[in-house]
Amino acid sequence: MASIVLGITGSIAAYKAAGVASRLVHLGHEVHCVCTPTALQFVTPLTLMTLSRNPVISSFQDETQGWVPVHIELAQKADVLAIVPASANTMACMARGLAPNALTSLYLAYRGPVLFFPAMNGAMWEHPATQENAAILAARPQHQIIGPAQGELACGYSGTGRLVDEDEIVSAICSALA
Repeated sequence: MASIVLGITGSIAAYKAAGVASRLVHLGHEVHCVCTPTALQFVTPLTLMTLSRNPVISSFQDETQGWVPVHIELAQKADVLAIVPASANTMACMARGLAPNALTSLYLAYRGPVLFFPAMNGAMWEHPATQENAAILAARPQHQIIGPAQGELACGYSGTGRLVDEDEIVSAICSALA
């Protein structure tokens, strides 16, 4: 079926990306997890590798398998790039064209549909800088921001900032592939 790059960033909601990866694999898709270094403070490469059935990329040091850098190879073969969860930091880097890690570098080399699923503290989401970065990303061709949802957040804050449900994430990724 399709080749999906699941970008995972530093948010407490990163653990939910494991379930998304598993569901996409069970639907027959090829899933490659590319994590920011901070994402690995919330979810382990072993978990993601087991569920995705592919090696996890989290740094440029992981790219020693062949002569083509893995982030470039994945950018060329991916049918969709889904950032689950999308942190304020990663969204800012991508909006401004910064590439401090393998995920943001892959983003700059990728030319297909990009789905952002934000998850962060509500005050962070509502900050004018985050809203400006989200608007920049949403205005780009084939870019879509889904969420965040309202509800109780891990930090105790109640409001907008939750990652949308896994069903909505999987559905949006499958729709982007259609």
